[in-house]
Amino acid sequence: MNYSEIEYAEDGPIGTITMNRPDDGNMFTPTMCHEIRDCINAIRRETRTRVIVLTGAGDKFFCIGGRKTGLPDTNLYAGVIPAMDMYAAIDGLQKPVIASVNGFAVGGGHVLHVMCDLTIAKESATFRQVGPMMGSFDAGYGTWYLEDLIGKKRAKDMWFRNPKLTAKEALDIGLINKIVPDDKLKEETRKYALEVADRGPFALAAIKSAFGARHGGVAGLARVSHDLLLKSYLDSTESKELAESFAERRKPDASKFGK
Repeated sequence: MNYSEIEYAEDGPIGTITMNRPDDGNMFTPTMCHEIRDCINAIRRETRTRVIVLTGAGDKFFCIGGRKTGLPDTNLYAGVIPAMDMYAAIDGLQKPVIASVNGFAVGGGHVLHVMCDLTIAKESATFRQVGPMMGSFDAGYGTWYLEDLIGKKRAKDMWFRNPKLTAKEALDIGLINKIVPDDKLKEETRKYALEVADRGPFALAAIKSAFGARHGGVAGLARVSHDLLLKSYLDSTESKELAESFAERRKPDASKFGK
């Protein structure tokens, strides 16, 4: 697919999505949100890649939030930047997503890394939530998932007081997984991603779905039961016997159940 505000590339089992607006802090726009969502939906339908990396273009910004200008003047969906679609796509993808933070992860960009399954960052990276100090907020993914990572008190501090955190501080409170030297980020991200890719993709999908089910409610449980269990059941002797007996209008052979 052709994209205007992101780039996508594959390197063996690794797929890399790069937010490509470095002259504007890699801030996401409605177009970028939809492109990331669409790219992830395409990734969902292939088995070439086993792990996804999300990063920003350049060496200064991962992402510093979203541009809220140029939207229709309405309180309905069309008037709100579609960040929720982007976050939900990351959360719902069966493949692990690694944020490779190459600079400032601020505001909506900070939420973006929080939504990824793992985060690796260069030493000079900066992490910050800024909503209340600049006229915005995130009342969903950016609060609940942040609380899961660092605890309620620390999460509230990040949202109420908006401190800047260094990569070391972020690592110390469990906000990120790994720090690497600035000039080694791409190399170390690839190593990190390949290590994850060596694990069983179905097992990883099941684990990610189990984590997601906690917040996902019906949708989360459906990801486990429908996406992971249904196909195996449809291939079972039990399912085939029930389908055949129904089509043939006869009583099923119960001896085939549970097989």
